[in-house]
Amino acid sequence: MGAETDPTATIDNELSALREAFLPRFRAATTEQTLRDENAKILGKKGELTRILAMLGKAPPEGRKAIGAKVNALKQEVEAGFETCLRDLRKAGREADLSAPPFDLTLPGRVPVALGHKHPISIVREEVVAVFRQLGFAVHDGPDVEHEANNFTKLGFPPDHPATDMQDSFWTKSNHLLRTHTSNIQIRAMTTLKPPMAFIAPGTVYRRDDDATHSPMFHQIEAFLIDRKVTLAHLKGVLAEFAERLFGPNTPVRLRPSYFPFVEPGAEVDIGCVFCKQSDGTRAGCSLCKHTGYIEVLGCGMIHPVVLENCNIDPDEWSGFALGMGLERIAMLRYGIPNIKLMFDNDPRFLAQF
Repeated sequence: MGAETDPTATIDNELSALREAFLPRFRAATTEQTLRDENAKILGKKGELTRILAMLGKAPPEGRKAIGAKVNALKQEVEAGFETCLRDLRKAGREADLSAPPFDLTLPGRVPVALGHKHPISIVREEVVAVFRQLGFAVHDGPDVEHEANNFTKLGFPPDHPATDMQDSFWTKSNHLLRTHTSNIQIRAMTTLKPPMAFIAPGTVYRRDDDATHSPMFHQIEAFLIDRKVTLAHLKGVLAEFAERLFGPNTPVRLRPSYFPFVEPGAEVDIGCVFCKQSDGTRAGCSLCKHTGYIEVLGCGMIHPVVLENCNIDPDEWSGFALGMGLERIAMLRYGIPNIKLMFDNDPRFLAQF
């Protein structure tokens, strides 16, 4: 029977072989990941040095301390060699980048650039503007910060009207405020241009409202037309054509009497509910239209003679109509959006649907 192998000698041989081999293995690595893999093969939980350390239990008790010291010394050498090779590898990578030919910025990207999405308000604004352009209306613009006279007085608002209260408007100094509607553009057009005229006025407006269906900042489109012998029938015709082009063929339009300081007579406009419309064109009624088959979309009316006079237009010679709508409301109807705040949160998951 042969003599038993000396565990101490075996461990010493294993340590010596690993000491000679680890550095060439590290230097042969061409990437940082390959270097880290080699380091794990030596110092990892199942690595070569761990395996050698497990053999310590077979060594004589009196020699274990010396063997443990050799293992720890080799571990420190491996760690130091790894750090040195890692620095050399990163330095070589930086030098390769600096000495490489310059990057051609005209080359196409390897990864396609993800395009954004149009906001639902932008989509609806473009659609509404397109409809009115087709009907012969031009686009007119005006400032967001407006003088009180153009925002209220010339539109026929009495001084004690609730809309002029500080709680409903954002006032600045010198009788200026953030416009509460785009009707200020109507006043600016009527005071600087001579009739006949037909304009649409899209823009941002501001009021002190903040709940599920209102926002302190929102968007409106105003449309107004002034000519000789304009009647309510012309207004009804424009509304019917607008509803059909925006919401689909055979969309019914209903006018309900209502009060606005700057029109007389005034009306709220309802269209056939777009949510409960049946294949035969009838409306079954739903919770959104309160089971009436109609849903409110905008306000309108014949321009009040006082407004014409305030803009130096003779109401005996000229007449006209005006209508205004909130784009958020139109968007909510078009896309079934339950809360107006969704359109201002800029959540990519919401915007990606449009």
